[in-house]
Amino acid sequence: MTVLLDPPAWPAHQRLWSHLVSDTSLHELRVFARAAGIPDRGFDLDHYDVPAERYDDLVAAGAVPVDGRTLARRLATSGLRVPGHERRRAARAVLLDRWATLWGDVEGAAEVGADLVDRWREPHRVYHSRLHLADVLDRLDDLVADGAPGSRWHAAVALWFHDAVHDGATPADEEASATLVEVLLTPLLAVAPGGAPTSEDVAGAARLVRLTAGHDPAPDDTTGALVSDADLAVLGSAPDRYRRYVAQVRAEYGHVPDDAFRAGRAAVVDHLLALADGPGLYRTAAGRRRWAEAARANLRAEAAALTEERP
Repeated sequence: MTVLLDPPAWPAHQRLWSHLVSDTSLHELRVFARAAGIPDRGFDLDHYDVPAERYDDLVAAGAVPVDGRTLARRLATSGLRVPGHERRRAARAVLLDRWATLWGDVEGAAEVGADLVDRWREPHRVYHSRLHLADVLDRLDDLVADGAPGSRWHAAVALWFHDAVHDGATPADEEASATLVEVLLTPLLAVAPGGAPTSEDVAGAARLVRLTAGHDPAPDDTTGALVSDADLAVLGSAPDRYRRYVAQVRAEYGHVPDDAFRAGRAAVVDHLLALADGPGLYRTAAGRRRWAEAARANLRAEAAALTEERP
């Protein structure tokens, strides 16, 4: 493991800050940070922001001091860096604007959106973060632009909620997220009677959230297919983006020992490969065209790597 630390030269909140990164493993970075007493809230997608007074302590703990240019270069070449364009589309204000387009002037909707964005920004998240939310919404737009059938509005609302509760337990997280749909959207029924949402909308969104526990919509469930495909689109990413996704997942489950994580992750990959070789990982024609071939290659490569890592 190599953990790098640049000089405290970045001003914010009336202090100077350093960046703490790894050029090999987000998981090992999180383990190092937690052992050093750096709180999870200091993590910013691909690095930790740490105050100047911790610089000497972190070097003593094993962080390698480097200049800012070297740190940026090493992070970029590691494949773990989150580029600026991804950060911008996942910014709080941008996400809130996207939520607002679904609701118009429905009273109380803005407060629900703010609650959801704050949930997606919780500090323990690494993969299931605001980046994932922005990504699935973008992939939904891709599917709709390609002519995939189904209700974009209902799919978008479900995607906003689908990992709003995330403690790392399936299907408990999906069930809790579906319950959150009912908790947060039901009050809007009273202020927009006859408008959006209806009671059917709320129940439908909760159903779609539950569907993401297994990603197995019925053949005639076109909106469920939109939700499932958008959520799984990352599997069909370019190989470097897929490797970053795998690294983010491992870091998010950093509390799980290596052997247990490998076993659990192998079960997930086997399930996804079974979908790919059976009814299909992607249930829309657009999703299959866009991501199916790359997803099979990525999953098979990961399955092989997990086998090699087993003792």
